[in-house]
Amino acid sequence: MSESKLTFDLELDENNVPKNIVMNSTDKQAVNINLKSLMIAGWDAKTKETLRVDLWTKDMMVNEMFIMYHQTLMSMANTLEKSTGHDKLAGALKDYCEFFAEQTKIIEPK
Repeated sequence: MSESKLTFDLELDENNVPKNIVMNSTDKQAVNINLKSLMIAGWDAKTKETLRVDLWTKDMMVNEMFIMYHQTLMSMANTLEKSTGHDKLAGALKDYCEFFAEQTKIIEPK
């Protein structure tokens, strides 16, 4: 069995706000990748709740955050559809993603 570790190194300012976020993996799939934002979610089966870490640097622009949220939500919709077969529910989430993208002006309205 092979293993790989994914690490995130944070450089914080005096107020503990991330100045830099760097991602690396031991299998070299990620080598010194500079991130402006990071969202990690994990399922705690014992407590039956989602544990989250959301970080962003000072130079993450709001429009970039909108794009990241849109792409993350679309990815979640695709994963929901693929892993559960709930096409209607995934479709509703995709519809919301389109609404979100239009409202944040990251895509042109249809």
